[in-house]
Amino acid sequence: MKIELINLSDDNMKQCFKLKVASNQVQYIASNENSWKAAKENEKVARPFAITCDGKMIGFTMFAFDEDYEDPNDRYWLWRFMIDESFQGKGYGTAALQVIIQYFKDHNANNIRLSTKEANTHALSVYRQAGFRDTGEMNGEEIVLQLDL
Repeated sequence: MKIELINLSDDNMKQCFKLKVASNQVQYIASNENSWKAAKENEKVARPFAITCDGKMIGFTMFAFDEDYEDPNDRYWLWRFMIDESFQGKGYGTAALQVIIQYFKDHNANNIRLSTKEANTHALSVYRQAGFRDTGEMNGEEIVLQLDL
């Protein structure tokens, strides 16, 4: 299983927009199309990627990289992360998360932060197993987790 992050572009974005999470997860994450729009509105910090496995697109992720932000704990965010419902429950998400963490390490991030709703128990389990810890902070209605690198 070779997981890679591929730059999302005008050439592959329509394929990415077709990826969907399971119906019981829709409440936890924006659609890939809305995420792409957010990336375009935040081009200085947003880094959108398609997630592929052995060349097949299986998911989407987007990071917020703001190296000029004054608070070093708020510079690097895992802003979006999804695996298409047809690939869930097969280890792809866990494997992709390790590739994502390596990306942050390779780009000299000191930590990674993310937020999600407390009811998103499956995602929280995956994040916590990867070493993310609750910060005690809230981002609106979402709890904030951080992984120190």
